[in-house]
Amino acid sequence: MLKSDARPNASSDESDESDEATTAALHAIARALPEHINADPERVEQGLARLVLTVIELLREVLEHQAIRRMDGGTLNDEEIERLGLALLKLNHRMDELKTIFGLSDADLNIDLGPLGKLR
Repeated sequence: MLKSDARPNASSDESDESDEATTAALHAIARALPEHINADPERVEQGLARLVLTVIELLREVLEHQAIRRMDGGTLNDEEIERLGLALLKLNHRMDELKTIFGLSDADLNIDLGPLGKLR
């Protein structure tokens, strides 16, 4: 025995109204989307660079906070502090170089982390 496609306890009018509402919502979304997707390779490259550099910046800040906590806690010796400081400094310089190459600024990497606030 075949099952009916009709929803149980739903009248035909309710089904039509639901379909019309869904269609209207889809049309509204379609109007909000751009007609053309900009697939310019340079902009795609910059967008990807922005994403990657933002993630690296987030990780750099986490590492920096961890290092400060470890220094304050006395778990690092002088040599470890020096090495860690130099590594973070080199990473900071390299990030500046990459931002320049891709035409990005610190503001471009400053994402909103919700309840944690802005990255910078």
